[in-house]
Amino acid sequence: MKGSVLKSINNIYSVREEQSLRVYSCRIKGKVLRQAEGEYNPLVAGDVIEFEKSSDTEGLVISRYDRRSLFQRWSSKSQNNQSICANMDLVVCVCSSDSPPFRPRFADRVIACCRNVPVLICLNKCDIGLSEEEEQRFALYSELGFQTIEVSAKTGKNIKDLKEILRGKVCAFVGQSGVGKSSLVNRLLGRSLEVKQRVGEINWKYNRGNHTTNYSVVLDGPDFTVIDTPGFREISVPHDDPALVSLAFPEFGKCTCEFDSCLHVNEEGCGVIEKVQSGEIDADRYESYLRILDSMQERLPVWSRGLKKK
Repeated sequence: MKGSVLKSINNIYSVREEQSLRVYSCRIKGKVLRQAEGEYNPLVAGDVIEFEKSSDTEGLVISRYDRRSLFQRWSSKSQNNQSICANMDLVVCVCSSDSPPFRPRFADRVIACCRNVPVLICLNKCDIGLSEEEEQRFALYSELGFQTIEVSAKTGKNIKDLKEILRGKVCAFVGQSGVGKSSLVNRLLGRSLEVKQRVGEINWKYNRGNHTTNYSVVLDGPDFTVIDTPGFREISVPHDDPALVSLAFPEFGKCTCEFDSCLHVNEEGCGVIEKVQSGEIDADRYESYLRILDSMQERLPVWSRGLKKK
């Protein structure tokens, strides 16, 4: 039978069968899922799979269909790439104006963690407001072609507009702990939801949130689907071809470099560096890019790290 993974806890997968919509508790048949060899977690919320029933309530996963999109991060604990959710039409990167403060470099990393899926930058707690510098940095995303919206889960401001953006889509919500992601999900799904996502308190000592959602879960809305993901204090870009990172920085694509393999770090004839120096590319965005590359470089064994030119 064909089904979709609603959530995964301790290698037990809640799977909704496509035709009957019944939910089965499943494990992987055998030791390894063939399509996921070498992966840290073979199945995540949103995956489409084939399974066979072993009872009226349980089943065994046989195979996983190809993923059309993916949100993935680097796990420092397992020292491997960790998939968070799959097969969504949109990733909603939830930021906040305060508690925790707006951190655009976190949003930059979220964008770089996405594969084959557009990103909406959603600023929650917009009733608090941003500083002038933060306003400019947030507005830059729209100038670069990213869809943006300012909302308030508390007051309901622009929630209708956000629902319209989500209509007909499977949307993964990603954000730092404390930005109000679960509060926003609750507001979007309404009181009809049987099990509302837990809402956490702010850790005022560090002005950041505490974890409340600790696994990804698929939640059905009236005319859209939400994949709520765990809140992250920090997020690291998955270990992959460094050249892919520049895809998260569309302003780089308008530059001409002397070398096709240019990583825009210190190469001669780099058009990106020239535009940063002239002010045509935002310096903080470029610094964000360099920090992502540095974090990827630090994961490599010492013997294989490349030395930067001086």
